[in-house]
Amino acid sequence: MVTLEDNWQELNDAEMHLYSRQILLDGWDIEAQEKLKLANVLIVGCGGIGCSSAELLARAGVGKITLIDADTIEISNLQRQIAYSAEDLGFYKADILAKRLQKINPHIQVHAITAKLDDSNAAELIAQQDLVLDGCDNFSTRYLVNRVCVQHQVALISASAIGFQGQLFMVEGDSACYECLFPKEDQANESLRCADSGVLTTTPNVMASLQAHHALIYLGLGIAALKQKLLLWDGLSLKQRLLAFEKDRNCPCCQVR
Repeated sequence: MVTLEDNWQELNDAEMHLYSRQILLDGWDIEAQEKLKLANVLIVGCGGIGCSSAELLARAGVGKITLIDADTIEISNLQRQIAYSAEDLGFYKADILAKRLQKINPHIQVHAITAKLDDSNAAELIAQQDLVLDGCDNFSTRYLVNRVCVQHQVALISASAIGFQGQLFMVEGDSACYECLFPKEDQANESLRCADSGVLTTTPNVMASLQAHHALIYLGLGIAALKQKLLLWDGLSLKQRLLAFEKDRNCPCCQVR
């Protein structure tokens, strides 16, 4: 986590006014808000989860947000990816989202990368972050993000949404990782995506809100509420469960930490 310094990191008058409702919170003060301003966050995937999480972090005052997504906007995205409209069809998601975030909050830095996260760029991108938010819709990228975050000791909050259900958990420090929870050999079916299985409009946005909320309390207050816990949200019953899990001693990802 970055440390606070004087002068340029301090909130100016416009920022104090913009974030005043947060600063008024019991347990959240100017120091917490300044920690957000100093934070670097990478958002992997600018789809239903990523675009909503990114907007919430931008509004809250996270100082530097990097977006990575190689996809362009299609009409089927508009059902749930609330950052986009019909006039954005055909453009890169990361570019359109970056422009939107900059309009929402001119006090932050936003960087868009219109490429796929892969072995050639993951380490360089992730190593410089304070936190990674993963909202992608394929297992290969999830395992890559998890592995690189573990190797470089960068905190990760991973969210997923399919149909009426969502999952959320965190990897931080020496905690169990994604592969401890979901062994790679058990998750080879890439058809388990919203593009193939369907998803209700609200499901990814609920999970994005939970992901962004956890990101803010982690960056501002150092709270890791979902470390080694899996949050399960059911959109039909509106029930939410927390399941604790332990590190797998035989996890190939953790063994190379």
